[in-house]
Amino acid sequence: MILYADSTLHSILLTVIPFLDQISKFGIEDWRDAVSIGILWVMLYYAYLFFHATRGARIFTGLVAVWIALTLLSELLKLVVIGWILKSVSVFLVVAMVVIFQPELRRALAELGSSRLFSRFSAEGDHEFIEKLCEIVGLLSKKRVGALFAIERSIELKPYLETGVAMDSLLSKELIQTIFHSNTALHDGGMIIRLRDERIMGAGCVFPLHQRELQDRSIGLRHRAGLGISEETDTIAIIVSEETGNISLAIEGKLERDLKPETLSIRLNELLFAEPPTEENHENAPAE
Repeated sequence: MILYADSTLHSILLTVIPFLDQISKFGIEDWRDAVSIGILWVMLYYAYLFFHATRGARIFTGLVAVWIALTLLSELLKLVVIGWILKSVSVFLVVAMVVIFQPELRRALAELGSSRLFSRFSAEGDHEFIEKLCEIVGLLSKKRVGALFAIERSIELKPYLETGVAMDSLLSKELIQTIFHSNTALHDGGMIIRLRDERIMGAGCVFPLHQRELQDRSIGLRHRAGLGISEETDTIAIIVSEETGNISLAIEGKLERDLKPETLSIRLNELLFAEPPTEENHENAPAE
């Protein structure tokens, strides 16, 4: 009886031990596959968010469709030459993708480099300067004078400054109204403002246009330029519509529309200094 019990226990152990060994191997080895799948899923998800509404996405979809069709034909019809060409050309497909998605990749790298993990904007600017700028924007809005401002942050805007006229002047409402007057040579371009020393660096600058499709067809080139510069850099763009006088704010490729000067001031303080303006700043702000 004892021998029978021992043999039974031995057979159970022979069955259980390999099972436990497989479980331990799964826990030690196969978790890496789960992590890899998770990382790939996150990468594909964010790649979709970045690229799904761009012109490059349509080109990519067309290339993939042609690639799949030719691959299936070469396999079904045994087209050896076509199959060899597809395998040879696949090496250059990565380079083609970089060229097609160059604006989107620049935007992604710019956002990564300007994130709080790697850099933090120094909140040394003066709240009064923001209030003065918002007062000027409100004045342009009332007069329906179209304008585009780009507030430089951690990423320098020197490449875009070179497309316009360098100025290096103090902020004043008289100067800005003159620059954006419809009869002046610089009114169609953007103005670059450097906050850390509170100076206008240049005007008449050409900014990259927003490439994604927009549902609102009334958004013109000035708004697209503001969105474009905010996509490719960490710039905050302020846009005043010439047709309606509405004030808009572009940040990270997103547009906030129909802002009042007071709301604009609050948003700029939140974005630039990570805090809303104090009551004292509002009391000391110049009246419109």
